[in-house]
Amino acid sequence: MSQISTFGFPTPIHFGVDSRLQAPLHLKEQGLKKVFLVTDRGIAGLPWFGGYVEEFKKTGLSVEIFSDIYGNPVKSQVQRGNDLYKRAGSDCIVGLGGGAALDVAKAIALMVNHPGDLFDYEDGKVGALPIDKAIPYWIGLPTTAGTGSEVGRSSVISDDRTHVKKIFFHPKLLAKAVFADPFLTVGLSPEITAATGFDALTHLIESFLAKGYHPMADGIALEGIRMVEKNLVRCVEFARKKEGPTRSHLEARGEMLAASLMGAVAFQKGLGVTHSCAHALSTICDLHHGLANAIMLPYCMRFNRDAMSERFARLGTTVRVSDSPDAFIQWIIDFKKQVALPASLKDAGVSPDKLDALIEIAVLDGCHACNAKPVTKKDFETIFDHAFRGQVG
Repeated sequence: MSQISTFGFPTPIHFGVDSRLQAPLHLKEQGLKKVFLVTDRGIAGLPWFGGYVEEFKKTGLSVEIFSDIYGNPVKSQVQRGNDLYKRAGSDCIVGLGGGAALDVAKAIALMVNHPGDLFDYEDGKVGALPIDKAIPYWIGLPTTAGTGSEVGRSSVISDDRTHVKKIFFHPKLLAKAVFADPFLTVGLSPEITAATGFDALTHLIESFLAKGYHPMADGIALEGIRMVEKNLVRCVEFARKKEGPTRSHLEARGEMLAASLMGAVAFQKGLGVTHSCAHALSTICDLHHGLANAIMLPYCMRFNRDAMSERFARLGTTVRVSDSPDAFIQWIIDFKKQVALPASLKDAGVSPDKLDALIEIAVLDGCHACNAKPVTKKDFETIFDHAFRGQVG
């Protein structure tokens, strides 16, 4: 082979039940003293949150809490967090939450020592400023099993006014350590469990199908898909029953948390057309990213199926169906029904008058550049039309 490929996924991960309790001591051992804890409004109101903050204080660390995060993360949240970090004199950041809180935590870390406007550092922007200054020590604790942002080197933040997503990418944005504790995901609702689980599944499928040579990412993706197939429905059922942290519940949540981490590692290879559609839906309709991925996935796989038969055969084998593309696509449809996610954009309340705007944003999104099959504006028109009408075949 003449092409040189580069691989890497270096984040130290402390994985398992109660690993969250190691985080305060880890920061103390680094000589850090003033924690800036970034989370969202929902987590800040949970019964266990106050007790967890006390764990840091008992270790001798002071804690400043920034919890003004909600919905899809926007620049103003980063600005407020950055201002508070500096006023508090903090020396490290703890990102505790789902993708939104973790992306904001990374963006705050970026802006602590980098002057100017956040969007000056947008990845791929002509004339973008370099990310070349020190980043505060930061660690990640995921509370959902979906984005895998805790092990990613990018942050996605939207413009408050236009809702257009901006991507910030640099190896310096990687967390210094991740504490992945299944206990933190036990209280998720059935709806969020399902949507975030499909986010992880979409990362895994799209990274496996993305063009390019990366056998390490491919192997991780296939194992992650197997883990989602075995455990997502279990987790949703536990959530429906409001079952506490039993051994079986923690085991299933742990498998989903691992699959989420694996999806974020695998998609360093690239993503695809599903994510371009999902980003448009979050931008135009403020739809939850995982839910948007779930809705669009079968329609986008229908678009891809003729170009990737060998890859689809391996996907089908992984989820224990036949090796035909149609069988795998039908598995996605059936799997989505099992976790009660909408089958179409219409079912999710998306108005047909949004379709033109969705197409325009999707065409401009960079993710479909990695799709193994090229995607034109006309293709996006067809995909969105099918997704609105629920027409997969």
